[in-house]
Amino acid sequence: MIIAKFPQRAGKLQGEGGEGLNIEQVTTRLDSVRFIVQEMITSIGSETRKQAASVHLYGVSAFASLLAKKRGLDQEPAAIAGLLHHYYFYKTGIHEFPGPNSSEAVRPLLRDMKTFSGEEQMTMLKAIFYQEDGSRVHGPYEEIVKDACMLQAYFQHTGCSFPPPNAFRLRRVLHELGIPAELPAELLAELPAESRNLSAVEEGPHRGTDRRAKLADIAEALAGSKVVGVPGDRRYREICQYWPDAAIYKELQNSWCAAFVYHCCWQAGFRLPIRYPNGICRLAGVGAWLEWAERPETGFLYEDGQEGFVPQRGDIVIYEKLLSDDPHDHIGVVLACREEDLVVAEGNRDNENYSSVFARDRRHCVRGYIRIDNGYRFDAKEFQPLV
Repeated sequence: MIIAKFPQRAGKLQGEGGEGLNIEQVTTRLDSVRFIVQEMITSIGSETRKQAASVHLYGVSAFASLLAKKRGLDQEPAAIAGLLHHYYFYKTGIHEFPGPNSSEAVRPLLRDMKTFSGEEQMTMLKAIFYQEDGSRVHGPYEEIVKDACMLQAYFQHTGCSFPPPNAFRLRRVLHELGIPAELPAELLAELPAESRNLSAVEEGPHRGTDRRAKLADIAEALAGSKVVGVPGDRRYREICQYWPDAAIYKELQNSWCAAFVYHCCWQAGFRLPIRYPNGICRLAGVGAWLEWAERPETGFLYEDGQEGFVPQRGDIVIYEKLLSDDPHDHIGVVLACREEDLVVAEGNRDNENYSSVFARDRRHCVRGYIRIDNGYRFDAKEFQPLV
């Protein structure tokens, strides 16, 4: 195993417009990451959530640094991974898939700093990605972040109890640090959301329901409400809420058909991370949906007439060169299939920046259909992050 030392760097950070930020205190890469995190925390509207974010992120970072020191590892990657491990949640307010989503959210931040090697980035991204996978033992930095999360929860929320797997991990790390503790073995705890182990994502009220039917109902109602792709439209902001980019409203303008489908799927109970691991792009792009549906572990992509396949309400239709010369350039949710046409719910109809329900020719520019199995559930355990 190669443990890379993280050298100190001094200089300026770049603001959103490329302007230099004069931060005399920034002397290490850890300081630079702290500044990025503090900017994110400052942007949170609620003072209570700001405080919770600071306590949680800086607490896990401090415990990760302590554990790295105790185990003879480099403290800087451990501290950075701890500081960024729940970045996505505090940026968006969305709890699900904290590892894959935070790893994807901070990946471009680490890359664009241009101070970390590919190996260093992967070390930190893997530690973030696997944070909630307590069922297996990963590399040293992955285990540090898992243990640091347990320590933060234990010391910050005095008196809480833990499920047996987490209690076992906590007992072990407390023993390692020479700290005596009596922990209950019963399943008693309900930790605050920012501290919960989310290795098993709950499906809530969607469990056992016809989620494809629900997807069609949600898409029909939302598309029919004439959403306009501008920040002033509350419904458009809700469609964009999953994507952590600062300029997301502008980036998706006239290009939010896939984000519309993602939001409708999410609301129907089909939960996916913002980027399917090792996918070509985030699921705000049509190509990512096509690639995901074609993967061996899903196999959800069909063609009209393929082995008797007929489009149904709740399927997702992908178009090929419908609005441009680019492949797979549009996407929507099927509401009805007729002899000659499809009734479709779409965001960003014809790239005109508004949603609509209308009919399209069933035989024209259709690349294929995605029929998600009603029992589908994403599991991150077999994947790892990209740099």
